[in-house]
Amino acid sequence: MIGRKRAREAAGGLPLADLVRRTAAEVASGRRGAVAVGAIRGEESATHGADPRAVFEIGSISKTFTSLMLAKMVVRGELALDRPVRELLPPGTAVPQRDGRDIELGHLACHISGLPRLPKGLMPRGMFAADPYAGCTEEVVLGGLAATRLRSVPGDRFHYSNLGAGVLGIALARHAGVGYEDLVHAEICRPLGMADTRVVLDEEQTARLAPGHSRFGRSRSRWRLAALAGAGGLASTVTDMLRLARATFGDAPEELVRAFALTRDTVHPLRGPALAHPGWISLPGGPDREGPRTLFHNGGTGGYRSIMAVVPERRTAVVILSADARSVDRPGLTLLADLGTPEPA
Repeated sequence: MIGRKRAREAAGGLPLADLVRRTAAEVASGRRGAVAVGAIRGEESATHGADPRAVFEIGSISKTFTSLMLAKMVVRGELALDRPVRELLPPGTAVPQRDGRDIELGHLACHISGLPRLPKGLMPRGMFAADPYAGCTEEVVLGGLAATRLRSVPGDRFHYSNLGAGVLGIALARHAGVGYEDLVHAEICRPLGMADTRVVLDEEQTARLAPGHSRFGRSRSRWRLAALAGAGGLASTVTDMLRLARATFGDAPEELVRAFALTRDTVHPLRGPALAHPGWISLPGGPDREGPRTLFHNGGTGGYRSIMAVVPERRTAVVILSADARSVDRPGLTLLADLGTPEPA
């Protein structure tokens, strides 16, 4: 442990560009797909690997966007975390209950709704398809809720759920009266200048898409998450994702700053020291567990893996986007630890 701590202290003294370059080389080793690594330390930022404008699927990091939109609507007074989701869905939608408890918006954002991981009927047929979620239209997703049995009483236990995050995206879009992608653009991307974070890519963005690969190096096409876009349908660039990461430091319009604060302050305990937040998982800061917590979310689709991890109090952040289906979690969290604490300006 002491040797590892000293190595991290030494790494913290290296130029940011060198740390990012070293991580990019580590992640790219043995992968066929492109890799983009970005990091922030204080006011400094650096990227390495693929062109910073290369587009990647970010998978479940989309959940961070979905929960942030909910938080913005809460701080504006439009919604409340304890509002039942059935009130935002089409009349007649049968939303399951357990022990008389409704599923609330905050339950969906923190994965404590009791909903299963996937829509009913998707396994095993769909998950072995090249584009497994393409048939998950709003009609299919909401229609399937009637036959869905909750795994626990809403609010009681953490069960990671793509279905729950997708339903939250549907509910928020219906509340706003626009499509999910338009809502993300209006609430997050436009205020932060994130022009390349989209569900549907235009022709020019498609030309910049890094082709995806399986963990064995085979080509993989894009996934279409249809009505479950709120669970994992976004694509982005390392440049855009670093803008979102910096916004967690407070470098954002006031409404977004308040929304980020709400997501950090809303917690549900997991096993051990980890906590669930709307759109995030957090880990304690260092072996003594007394430092500021790391907030992160990872993502994965058929041909892509990603991670975004931030320590807002230290103004440090890491983003790794990979067009290869092997995990990038360990190098991402290691790089974040190696960034240390920036020198005072």
